[in-house]
Amino acid sequence: MKVFLAGATGAIGKRLVPLLVSAGHKVTGTTRHPGKAESIRSAGATPVVVNAFSAREVLEAVQRAEPDVIIHQLTAIPASFNLRRFDEEFALTNRLRSEGTDHLLAAARAVGCRRFIAQSYAGWPYARTGAWIKVEEDPLLTSPEPQMRQTFQAILHVEHAVLEERSFEGFVLRYGSFYGPGTSLGQGGSFLEDIQKRSVPIVGKGTGYWSFLHIDDAASATLAAVKASAPGLYNVCDDEPAPVSQWLPFLAETLGAKVPRHIPTWLGRLAVGPQGVAMMTQIRGASNQKAKSLLGWKLRWPSWRKGFRDGLEDKIQKTNSQPRLAKAGQPLRPGRNGPLLGQKWRGGFTDAQSRYGCFDRWRRACRVVSGE
Repeated sequence: MKVFLAGATGAIGKRLVPLLVSAGHKVTGTTRHPGKAESIRSAGATPVVVNAFSAREVLEAVQRAEPDVIIHQLTAIPASFNLRRFDEEFALTNRLRSEGTDHLLAAARAVGCRRFIAQSYAGWPYARTGAWIKVEEDPLLTSPEPQMRQTFQAILHVEHAVLEERSFEGFVLRYGSFYGPGTSLGQGGSFLEDIQKRSVPIVGKGTGYWSFLHIDDAASATLAAVKASAPGLYNVCDDEPAPVSQWLPFLAETLGAKVPRHIPTWLGRLAVGPQGVAMMTQIRGASNQKAKSLLGWKLRWPSWRKGFRDGLEDKIQKTNSQPRLAKAGQPLRPGRNGPLLGQKWRGGFTDAQSRYGCFDRWRRACRVVSGE
């Protein structure tokens, strides 16, 4: 089939293009950066430089590609992220999820595309009541925190626009929180750096549930949706939703870092706002049973436990000169564990005059882990 991949150089796009090509699809991949076109071409796809906010450019690109399937992976999440300015940090991604989605949908109708696959998110948008593990039919938030409302509305726009369309088959994939190569929870990623520096504490009892997803499993689930027979809404995450109190200490140990600090919720609220506290104490996990059953999707990394141990590095691209992540219990050594990751913790607080000064870094680190 002919596949038009919007966002071919992002975290998922870079892993998805080779899978689509290997499966025999003719792929056109978009980027907004001319300098990234060659990476799409080298992966076996046809690159096209497109401004996703230009309805004309999007339509012309889709008309040239004449796709059977359009895959919407457009995001623009910044490398440094402040939870207190959640909507501000997500502003460009919110436009891509609203304006960008509308332009792609209009182009899909114009060329008679038969299938449209879009990215969404499984995690904090679910209602924070009832069961800790949610299925697709469970309700979403009715009143998100003020700093998250624009982002929440953009997510709703993607889902409703795609699923309510009747001119083609619509798939919405609610991905879990990404980890692995090219993400902030991957080798050299900023979130890992802050965990290494013991700058990400457990707030309250750490009861917020996270559903994780290795970036390669995100790509394979998207490939499965290209040929699946049942359109609709899918949670796409691993088999083991887990509270912060479990996964954060495990990841710290895996990285060779000290045990995360514990701080009270009132202090967390001062540092990262109510939205940050909710992500540490209230958000729900998601069940992947529907995706595994109806998409025929098989995970390479069914649990974050093995994924955090063995899946943070890009094994395909790794060379002897690249830094390695520390194993559990292994002391950090400069030059071995990568820039910043290799800096040994010397005790105390390096950037504040108070006990809780680590929050300056945590505001940047504790973010929704997503593709770019």
